[in-house]
Amino acid sequence: MSEIIIAVYENGVLHPINPVSLSEGQSVRLQVVPEVASEEPKNELEEALGSLVDQGKISISPKRGQIDRAELAQRQKTRKLVKIEGKPLSETIIEDRGPW
Repeated sequence: MSEIIIAVYENGVLHPINPVSLSEGQSVRLQVVPEVASEEPKNELEEALGSLVDQGKISISPKRGQIDRAELAQRQKTRKLVKIEGKPLSETIIEDRGPW
């Protein structure tokens, strides 16, 4: 089972803030991500999102209209690959409904 813990580094040793569920002598793999104390999260949602970003589980996309060139090229390539033939879905639905 993996878990995220917070620890303090003192005198060459990492000291967990809270108890951990490990057996004595058990080996673990660590990824050290320093905490930045410059600004506190504004609310629980931002704290949770920040944690997921730090873990690499999600990424926050740039603000609307701010896409880098590589992303723009990928989107244009995808649009070319996906070409839907036939009538728009809205027209098909209107025809299936029949007259009002």
